[in-house]
Amino acid sequence: MTTSKTYPLSMTTQGPLYPPSEVMNTDGDFVVIGTITREGPDGGVVAVPGRAIVAADSPLPEFGSTLPYRIVRELPERLSPADEAMVLATLPLPLPCSNYTAVMAPQQQPDPFSVTRPSYPFHQVPIPDLQPEDGPKVTGPVTLGQWVKARGEVTVTLTGNDTAAEFRGEFAGLIPDSLYTVMAIRRRDMDPGGPAHPSPLGVPNVFVADSEGNGRYRAVLPDPFPAPDAPNAANRVVNFVVLWMSYQLSYGGAVGHHGLGADIHAQLRLDPPGFTEFTTRP
Repeated sequence: MTTSKTYPLSMTTQGPLYPPSEVMNTDGDFVVIGTITREGPDGGVVAVPGRAIVAADSPLPEFGSTLPYRIVRELPERLSPADEAMVLATLPLPLPCSNYTAVMAPQQQPDPFSVTRPSYPFHQVPIPDLQPEDGPKVTGPVTLGQWVKARGEVTVTLTGNDTAAEFRGEFAGLIPDSLYTVMAIRRRDMDPGGPAHPSPLGVPNVFVADSEGNGRYRAVLPDPFPAPDAPNAANRVVNFVVLWMSYQLSYGGAVGHHGLGADIHAQLRLDPPGFTEFTTRP
C-alpha cells in the first residue's frame, strides 16, 4: 500500500465551474484558467482545459449541470504584455453566475446571500479596520502576469498506523508578503444543500508568502481518506487547494465568509482525481 506520495499542483483561477472563475478583471469579466465549458460538435457541452476571458452574464445552469460559457476572447498560453499587465479583482456580491448555495460560514455569516458588495481590485480591497499607518503589504496592483507564476507540490504521508495523514506543501511564485490559506475539498462538498461546508485543511490553515513569493504549509488530518464503504466515506479528502485571501483574513473553521472569489481565490490545486492511492481508518 502507498504510504507517501508527492503530487504537483496546477496553477488556476478556478474553484467550481460556477462561477467560472474566482478572479475577475477590472472590466467585470471572469479570468478563467482551468476548465472551459464549450459547445461540442454534437451540440452538447464539453468541458476542456483552457484559458479565456468569460462574460459575467454567461448562461447559468442548475447545480451539477453545465452550459457553454460566453467567451469574450481566448487567452493564449503565452500571455501578451497587455494580458500580463491585466489587473485582477474580486468578484462582487451577490456572486455572478453562481449556482453553489452552500453557506460557507454558517456561524459567522449565516445569511451571506443578502450581502451586496462591489468588485474591488485586489490591491484596493477594504480590509476591515485597516488604518494606513498599520502598514498594509499589498499596495500595488496584482496582475495576471504575477498570478500565473504560482507553482507548488504537496507530499502526503500516512501516519499513526494509517489513522491519519500528514500534508506538506511547498510553494513558489505566490503573491509576496500576503496571506494564504489551504482548503480541503471533500466528497460531500458536491452537495451544496448538505449540512457541511467546504473546510480548512487543518486549523489554523494559514501561511504567509515571503518577500520572494515562497511559502510552506503542514497539517495532519485524522482519517482523511476513509474507504468508499466506510460510514464517513463522504468526508474523504479529494483535493488540496491553495487560496489567496484578498481581505487578508482567516476564518477559523470556515474558509471564508462568502467564498468562490468574493474573499477567497484558488491559485493552486491538485488535478483530479486526487489521493486515490490512500486509505485510512479511524
